[in-house]
Amino acid sequence: MAQQGDFRNRRTALAGIGAVSLTMLWSSAVAAQGLGGLRIGGRKAGGGLSALLGRATDSALDKLAQPGAFFSDEDVRIGLPLLGKLGGGRGGLLGTVMGAGSRLGLLDGLTRGINDAAGVAAGEAKPIFREAIDGLSFNDAPDIIRQDDGGTQYLRSSANDRLHSRLEPLIDSALGDAGIHREVDKLGQQHAFIREAGLNRETLNRSVTDQGLDGIFTYIGREERGFRKNPLGALGNLLGN
Repeated sequence: MAQQGDFRNRRTALAGIGAVSLTMLWSSAVAAQGLGGLRIGGRKAGGGLSALLGRATDSALDKLAQPGAFFSDEDVRIGLPLLGKLGGGRGGLLGTVMGAGSRLGLLDGLTRGINDAAGVAAGEAKPIFREAIDGLSFNDAPDIIRQDDGGTQYLRSSANDRLHSRLEPLIDSALGDAGIHREVDKLGQQHAFIREAGLNRETLNRSVTDQGLDGIFTYIGREERGFRKNPLGALGNLLGN
């Protein structure tokens, strides 16, 4: 009987150790998903979600900064801007007008060039996204927790305008360094339909920034969903920082 009692005690102790281990593992997974450390009521974001979102943002920007990344992915590829009054009372797609020019070989490299410039800007954008994440507060934590890209959606709804204003100078610089502004000016001097469409440095910068930001948030959302599906893997990455 004493041996049976000892056996039961050992089994209970082992079960207790296992339960504690599983609890710690689950807590780590929850933290990795961004559920740990959240504060409600407008106070600063807890470390879990902030770290998760920072990791997702860094990974997204690293991927989009690779040569050809924007252009190669049709989901985020940047097109020629929506400009002009081309009939029907609605803003016409400049690309519709540009199609004829493209067939003439006038614009073959322009779309690829603006996508490559957006990639350069993405590679320089980490600090401005990190700053925006550090400034987040959470008034609707349950929705952020429930949605697999809740952090990304909240970042966009909270900081989109600020990020746009900070990203646009990077886009302007990248387009200038790539010679895109010079090329657009030259094409405008040579072809009336480009002038009539209203394509210039300002409109191009704004459009590329709009579309580039869309692409960046698409990638951040992908990364956040991936980390949430594999929270232990995400935790390992976070601990490795």
